[in-house]
Amino acid sequence: MAWLGEIDLGTKAAAPAAATVTLTIDGQTIAVPEGTSVMRAAALAGTTIPKLCASDNLEAFGSCRVCLVEIEGRTGYPASCTTPVAPGMRVSTQSERLTQLRRGVMELYISDHPLDCLTCSANGDCELQDVAGAVGLRDVRYGYDGENHLEGCKDETNPYFTFDPTKCIVCSRCVRACDEVQGTFALTVDGRGFASHIAASQDEGFLSSECVSCGACVQACPTSALIEKEVEKVGTPDRAVVTTCAYCGVGCTFRAEMRGEQLVRMVPWKEGKANRGHSCVKGRFAWGYANHAERVLNPMIRESVDQPWREVSWEAAIAHTAHEFRRIQAKYGTRSVGGITSSRCTNEETYLVQKLIRQGFGNNNVDTCARVCHSPTGYGLKTTFGTSAGTQDFDSVMAADVIVVIGANPTDGHPVFASRMKQRLREGARLIVIDPRRTDIVRTPHVEAEHHLPLKPGTNVAVLTAMAHVVVTEGLADEDYVRTRCDWDEFSEWAAFVAQPERSPEATEALTNVPAADLRAAARLYATGGKAAIYYGLGVTEHSQGSSTVIAIANLAMATGNVGIEGAGVNPLRGQNNVQGACDMGSFPHEYSGYRHVSDPETRALFEQAWGVSLDAEPGLRIPNMLDAATDGTFKALFIQGEDILQSDPNTQHVAAGLAAMECVVVQDLFLNETANYAHVFLPGSTFLEKDGTFTNAERRIQRVRQVMQPKNGHADWAIVQLVAQAMGLAWDYAHPSEIMDEIAALTPTFARVSYAALDEHGSLQWPATDANPAGTPTMHIDAFVRGKGHFVVTDYIPTDEKTGPRYPLLLTTGRILSHYNVGAQTRRTDNVVWHPEDRLEIHPVDAENRGLRDGDWVNLKSRAGETTLRALVTERVAPGVVYTTFHHPVTQANVITTDYSDWATNCPEYKVTAVQVSSSNGPSDWQEAYARQAERARRIDTVAAE
Repeated sequence: MAWLGEIDLGTKAAAPAAATVTLTIDGQTIAVPEGTSVMRAAALAGTTIPKLCASDNLEAFGSCRVCLVEIEGRTGYPASCTTPVAPGMRVSTQSERLTQLRRGVMELYISDHPLDCLTCSANGDCELQDVAGAVGLRDVRYGYDGENHLEGCKDETNPYFTFDPTKCIVCSRCVRACDEVQGTFALTVDGRGFASHIAASQDEGFLSSECVSCGACVQACPTSALIEKEVEKVGTPDRAVVTTCAYCGVGCTFRAEMRGEQLVRMVPWKEGKANRGHSCVKGRFAWGYANHAERVLNPMIRESVDQPWREVSWEAAIAHTAHEFRRIQAKYGTRSVGGITSSRCTNEETYLVQKLIRQGFGNNNVDTCARVCHSPTGYGLKTTFGTSAGTQDFDSVMAADVIVVIGANPTDGHPVFASRMKQRLREGARLIVIDPRRTDIVRTPHVEAEHHLPLKPGTNVAVLTAMAHVVVTEGLADEDYVRTRCDWDEFSEWAAFVAQPERSPEATEALTNVPAADLRAAARLYATGGKAAIYYGLGVTEHSQGSSTVIAIANLAMATGNVGIEGAGVNPLRGQNNVQGACDMGSFPHEYSGYRHVSDPETRALFEQAWGVSLDAEPGLRIPNMLDAATDGTFKALFIQGEDILQSDPNTQHVAAGLAAMECVVVQDLFLNETANYAHVFLPGSTFLEKDGTFTNAERRIQRVRQVMQPKNGHADWAIVQLVAQAMGLAWDYAHPSEIMDEIAALTPTFARVSYAALDEHGSLQWPATDANPAGTPTMHIDAFVRGKGHFVVTDYIPTDEKTGPRYPLLLTTGRILSHYNVGAQTRRTDNVVWHPEDRLEIHPVDAENRGLRDGDWVNLKSRAGETTLRALVTERVAPGVVYTTFHHPVTQANVITTDYSDWATNCPEYKVTAVQVSSSNGPSDWQEAYARQAERARRIDTVAAE
């Protein structure tokens, strides 16, 4: 996978079902789908027609006039990009007249273009240069005198790319990419005639404009008018490796373009089935953390957390780790230790950690951050459908007639998928948003939700039950589907429950704050508007009734026949790059890989035979239980791979107390995170650029992660876990992650046909990939549910125990922002901090006025669990009575505020509902100022060391 360029066929492919048209191009007969452009047909035949404004991810435009062709029987010289093929058409792409026309057009372009090709950063990677050569341009008849555009000022405001208007040919590719691919509409062609120029927003700098820095414009530019700063600094790349992004659950595929051993840029791969050639600011540009000065590259140990760290060799660190775990188990018992897997690491690495714990430690004390975000998804969908994952692939959204977004903010959290969703909405699909905040998707350029239901945080089940009430009582259920595909008796019981008058929109309006008429209209639209797809996020799962809400969503989808067909389904938007994979690999204390319970004798026997040990049949401890046991004195050691539980888990004080009570905490990570303050061993981790493996995204898509550079720390993460296992006495001898995947496939039925060879052949696979479906399964439950009959479950609304009152009258909910990822460990160490340098508290103008607060004021945020200080952002995005913040900056410590309340079935924390009070503050608290000083000292020390 070491190619650099990608073939651009000039225009988009025709519809798959199109009839075939036969034509002749330069004497060669070719058959292509009806609707194909002449340009694309020529490219498929191996003939390149010069072009500047055309690209195969954009609609045909026809403005550059260099792609002209001759067509027998037609007058003039039509643009090949906008001319569709026709039966019997005879096309000539080369003639003396065409050469004259094309050369004349190029003369006009070059006469108003800087003549600095040899020193230009795009030299050798410039389409304008290539086309000039292709048409044989050797001189410009018009000269270079007179009025021109060569005096423009270069815009360097964006931290990742520059815009040089002197090199712009106003082809509009950047504008169209922003409109058609990203859907932000931040760019335009301003002015008329000779004054035409590309403008960002109101003709301002890119940084201050509406541009979201997805990079689509940079990728589209045929010159160096828009170019990455890293290319200007390092030079054009000379090779590329295809790999998968390590940020959100979309799982974008990129070409990591290299110059020698130095990464120059990440370019979204057109063949990537999750992203289809698009990207966001994080995946495209925010990879600089891999080389950040604060990254730890050598192992460190210390006897107690009040001592300074000391660097040691890998051999010493591994030996010390193994000795401590053996010592502690000998003293306190087999179940006194455990581990945490990472949703940021590969499937292979996650599998090895849970194997180390079960085979090496001899218990099931393994948990993962996936449980604190999407474990209700696993429980709810397995209960109703039989499989712990979403039902569709991302392409399915393009067939949806109605889209419901509940408890998710895709434009910030899953921006590449959000762009696909916005494309479909611009084509005419109708949108329902159920969220306490007015997220960007509610109203964005050329997209507006037909219904926004701004429910009170914590009332998801009540809203969904009221929607079900409308479906049932108005006769909108698809009874034929239910009788065929689901258990009719269970449906009847559920229908009788939701039909009760107290479940109606009118009866629940006072509870949910959703107007009954709006809710009724939304329910009718979902049930009758055609194929309806539900997409949900952590605003569904991170509640005390998270599992109930997922079940309620599944009930609604089954009742309306919206499962098992393209354009519909129930689709969780996973937060991290490998949340789905971490769950799949057996990271829960009660399940092996493939979601099989540890108490099942047949499953256990399978793993016992493969691993050569007897395995514990008793489920282990979840993270909160580990921390409780630690404070009780019975849990003494923890191996943590790639997670910062002190910053990401709820009730920070409780987490700190548990960690402080342990005798050995091992942290394997890139940076000394907040949890590392309580660690005794630090094993430096490797980035996704430095290892091989696989990630599984939110659509169950398993994709290759390929090593781009050698691990700066000396070892890939999977190899580090193997070293620990070997030191513990286990006979592991994996030579490559592909061998680990072979073991996973042998032990996990849904991965039976997954191998690196199969992934290379197909590009990716969506599990289940079995003998029956060796190429994977894009849409689940087509003919029948995995469990057989769809299972309706009554979900009664039960209010959370977290109550508002006179002392804490507001409800806090949390989320993320576009420029940052999770706890910010990676993105805070990139230039993304330009857009979001601190966490802010969103508060409605009424609530702010009642407290005498203005935008930007320091405020104290206090709950029953704790308090912190941050700046206010006064906005109508939140409803009165609701406040909102992000959790990307450790100095904010947002989870000091959150409580121990959790989902009844999975212990998923209730991050989204915390009763709080907001009051004026004089500034950061003492501990926040101390933290900031400490962080600044560390940065200065690291900067000096780097220099």
